[in-house]
Amino acid sequence: MSSAPVSTPPRAATDKPVPGSGRGPSTAALAARWGFSHGLLRTVLAQRARGGSADARLLRDPALQAEPWAHYRDLRAQRPFAQAPLGRATAHHEVATAVLRSDDFGAADRDQVLPAPVRAGMRLVGPRRYAGVDTPPSMLVVDPPDHARYRRLVSRAFTAKAVAALRTRTEEITAELLDELAATLEREGSADLVRHYAALVPVTVIAEMLGVPQDMRDTLLTWGDGAAASLDMGLPWQRYARAERSLAAFDGWLRGHLRTLRAAPGEDLLSKLVQVADDDGTGLSEQELVATSMLILAAGFETTVNLISNGVTQLFAHPDQRAVLAEDPSRWPNAVDEVLRFDSPVQRTARMARRDTEVEGVPVAQGEIVVTVLGAANRDPAKFADPDRFDVTRANAKEHVAFSSGIHYCLGAALARMEGEVALRELFTRFPDLAPAGTGVRRPTIILRGWETLPVRA
Repeated sequence: MSSAPVSTPPRAATDKPVPGSGRGPSTAALAARWGFSHGLLRTVLAQRARGGSADARLLRDPALQAEPWAHYRDLRAQRPFAQAPLGRATAHHEVATAVLRSDDFGAADRDQVLPAPVRAGMRLVGPRRYAGVDTPPSMLVVDPPDHARYRRLVSRAFTAKAVAALRTRTEEITAELLDELAATLEREGSADLVRHYAALVPVTVIAEMLGVPQDMRDTLLTWGDGAAASLDMGLPWQRYARAERSLAAFDGWLRGHLRTLRAAPGEDLLSKLVQVADDDGTGLSEQELVATSMLILAAGFETTVNLISNGVTQLFAHPDQRAVLAEDPSRWPNAVDEVLRFDSPVQRTARMARRDTEVEGVPVAQGEIVVTVLGAANRDPAKFADPDRFDVTRANAKEHVAFSSGIHYCLGAALARMEGEVALRELFTRFPDLAPAGTGVRRPTIILRGWETLPVRA
């Protein structure tokens, strides 16, 4: 694995142009797709919010998204389900876990989730010509047998043994980044922790795992930052256009990179996937390979950026817990799970009933959508005592559902835990007096919860 020095990229602002997007979809094509999908959906959500749907209000109100905890308590007052804008939602840990693990529910393809008028409009404009993380054949939104096939091909790169072997390199990367952060703090007095640290740890690790050239990592961060919004519903036009152009640019680059790896394969995961894909009928098609590669790359750093930045924010807000960790560093792994529970990087995921079924005696018809609100389930008092208290010594912190559950349990969970532990422990060991240097800016995403900027001083 390469040990090239780590560079510091700009963390992309939402209005910046997308690198490599010049050959992407035209503005007219994007406008048509947006109008028939997110544009119509914004109208539906607005109507349902006016009609009293609290969850529809959450999907439209950044202030409520920033502090959703009271809303989650209201959702939890209804068991097993509360009404959601496009189906049902659960805020109960036990119910969410049961749905996520049940064979009666499957992944909710975005085109199946949308209301009928939106689906009709989408059929008129046709499918994307490039891969995405939110539509098939992405592993995120397909069920067996395809899901099992994709997962089997990539799972060996994320085993506990493989992640343990990466720890030393992660510590080296972290040390390099902390040296650079120290220099920036000394020179400027403050620094954006997301730009200079939280984003760079996971993107450097996953890029090395997948054989991505060093000079592409800045661009990967920009694409990932733009594409993250594609998981949300009812996007405003500018954010939608940036997300789609990011996906198109990502797709175009990946296809070229995979051609390079076919000609000169290395020891990285993508080289191995390409070689398997070239075996007649046993591996991945070109579209499956691109979608799988895109998901591994994007998921490999996007959610971990949020884990690190959320962890820093919570430790700033709870100095007593920082003191506990300083006194007993062996608690850091548990502290990472408490961050995942308390301030989950992924707030919700949807499932669709594959057949008529029931949950706790309540009928659920085939095709109905159930949203498992992971951030709410992780604060369920039936599972976690005093759930609104951040406690790095919590005995059952690891029982959260921040990584989902069942067959779609996050493939990179062990890697994210390791990176979060190393990044947070080394940061606060190197800078025991680290403190906020102003107000951070939250990411404008709903499903993914984290920080766009986080100014700090030492």
